Amino acid sequence: MLTPMIAALMLVQQPAAPALPQAEAQVAAVLDQLNHASSTADETAYFSLFTPDARYVGTDATEHWTMAQFRAFAEPWFKRDSAWSFPATGRTITIAPIECRCIAWFEERLDSAAYGETRGSGVMRLTDNGWKIEQYVLSLAVPNDKADAVVAVIKAP
Repeated sequence: MLTPMIAALMLVQQPAAPALPQAEAQVAAVLDQLNHASSTADETAYFSLFTPDARYVGTDATEHWTMAQFRAFAEPWFKRDSAWSFPATGRTITIAPIECRCIAWFEERLDSAAYGETRGSGVMRLTDNGWKIEQYVLSLAVPNDKADAVVAVIKAP
């Protein structure tokens, strides 16, 4: 016979971990929302997709920012009709093989009118308010046959 305390404890259930395809689709939707928000200069929507303690790593060696720093940098861009646009042309999402399925990492090929093909990668965490970006890294995709020339420019005084 179950005591009332044990019976009550058995009724308390943890939220079910999202199924893998569903979780991957949710992560992809956040990344699509990120591009849409920047493309339409919706600063509030854009920054709502990050955790408060997220980090943003940009293409320049000096761009390793907290959200407050990144937002201060980005503010003038969001005063335009479009801040920037990096639509994904390919994407890989991995949900961490842990019971909660609450951590994901991603890498994506991006297209940019200003930079050509670039890469986005990062880490997301499932929060009470859905998937949020913990870290985002934007990088330039330098073709191997052009790498020596790019490295020479970077090393130049």
